[in-house]
Amino acid sequence: MINPRLLLRRLLGSAVLAASMTLLASPGQAQSGPFASFAGAWTGTGQIMVADGGKERIRCRATYKVAGAGLNQILRCASDSYRFDLTTNVTASGNSVSGSWSESSRNINGTLGGRINGGHIDALVEANGFAASLSMNTNGNKQVIAIRSQNTDLRGVDVTLTR
Repeated sequence: MINPRLLLRRLLGSAVLAASMTLLASPGQAQSGPFASFAGAWTGTGQIMVADGGKERIRCRATYKVAGAGLNQILRCASDSYRFDLTTNVTASGNSVSGSWSESSRNINGTLGGRINGGHIDALVEANGFAASLSMNTNGNKQVIAIRSQNTDLRGVDVTLTR
């Protein structure tokens, strides 16, 4: 006669092993597509440039969730004087990207459109009365983000992130 506790332990052990193998295999499948190199959590520093020519150091955290041709980005940055919380949802079709973005601390949202080539994105982000260029270059565990705007007091953001 088999001990019921031993049988239960073996069944649970097999289930845990099967689940672990499934989870280990999943990232390879989930990480395919145009945004595969972006996936994960990133941190880093950079600077904010303001209209009067001043610059201020900034600290940032980004999280990217990739699902096939879709990318969800959450970028949170703060300095002594500035803070922004940017959420972006983007879809790629061939070399084109399009989507939406929102910045919660200023209650603004808009659209995004541009091009992707490997780990590099060039895009225009727009909202009512606001436009900025966005450049993202991801290479291995390093990502450089540059945002430029002409019609606001915040003229630009340069951030280098690593994971």
